[in-house]
Amino acid sequence: MKSIKGPAIFLAQFADDKAPFNNLKNICEYMAELGYKGVQIPSWDSRMIDLQKAAESKTYADEVAGIVKDSGMVITELSTHLQGQLVAVHPAYNELFDGFAPANLKGDLKGKTEWATQQLKYAAKASANLGLTAHATFSGALMWHTVYPWPQRPAGLVDTGFGELAKRWTPILDEFDKYGVDVCYELHPGEDLHDGITFEMFLDKVNHHKRANILYDPSHFVLQCLDYLQFIDFYNERIKMFHVKDAEFNPTGKQGVYGGFQGWVERAGRFRSLGDGQVDFGGIFSKLSQYNFDGWAVLEWECAIKHPEQGAAEGAPFIDAHIIRVTEKAFDDFAGTGADEAFNKKILGI
Repeated sequence: MKSIKGPAIFLAQFADDKAPFNNLKNICEYMAELGYKGVQIPSWDSRMIDLQKAAESKTYADEVAGIVKDSGMVITELSTHLQGQLVAVHPAYNELFDGFAPANLKGDLKGKTEWATQQLKYAAKASANLGLTAHATFSGALMWHTVYPWPQRPAGLVDTGFGELAKRWTPILDEFDKYGVDVCYELHPGEDLHDGITFEMFLDKVNHHKRANILYDPSHFVLQCLDYLQFIDFYNERIKMFHVKDAEFNPTGKQGVYGGFQGWVERAGRFRSLGDGQVDFGGIFSKLSQYNFDGWAVLEWECAIKHPEQGAAEGAPFIDAHIIRVTEKAFDDFAGTGADEAFNKKILGI
């Protein structure tokens, strides 16, 4: 077995124009002081990294890695959540996602998709230049508006939708394969890949591409009432990344999983700071360790109630306390009789 690495933290929710969250150097020094050993970098945030430059210049990539190293940490992965979302967008959501792309692409659905595809390809090369082996992203969605269909979905719609999704992602997966980097989809409501079944359908369409993998985040499964521990039993071979994020689901006689169009504080299902929700992290860390997951435990902090700085401060010791130093010997070795094939046969009567 292998021990999980950590604690690490995703910087997306903390980046800000105010110090110490306004550039990579400052934010890394801040997070290192809290006890984090790694950072996951949002590649769309120019305050943190220039993605295209990191892809095209190994010297620049080394400089970025050096900034993180000087703080006493390492880069765990890059993220293209926003760009990945734009690989597949239904026209109904076109304008809603304008903020995810450059201003000159406003309203240009095709242009945003082409830009996003190139961004993912930059991410593959940039990850390689940084010595990384996994990458975080979203799948995008063409079918989300039909997730709970009324009227019913036309026959063949889902098959066609996953076929188109695979068509868009296969060249990207091939690019990541060229550089030896796994693409890890965060299975998330709002994406066509949001649970195990949808991931399987996509996997079939990309011919079980070895670079199509999973970013495991139990918080999204709590809100879907999905068995997030058994999920690890099913998909451990494809789980290459781990977001440590808490959540709670408290349905009432007035609302359930759909939330009644309420804000985050008023929803039955909401994300919480680590330790404030319902996720069984002891069970998760045990199962991931059992299946030899040796990636990073990365805090993705989101909470409707607690201040982010308090969440970050509490997150590092929380993760550190859950990381299991896996054993190298069996607990009952003291009673062992050693290896003796003749003795074994005697016991078996053969």
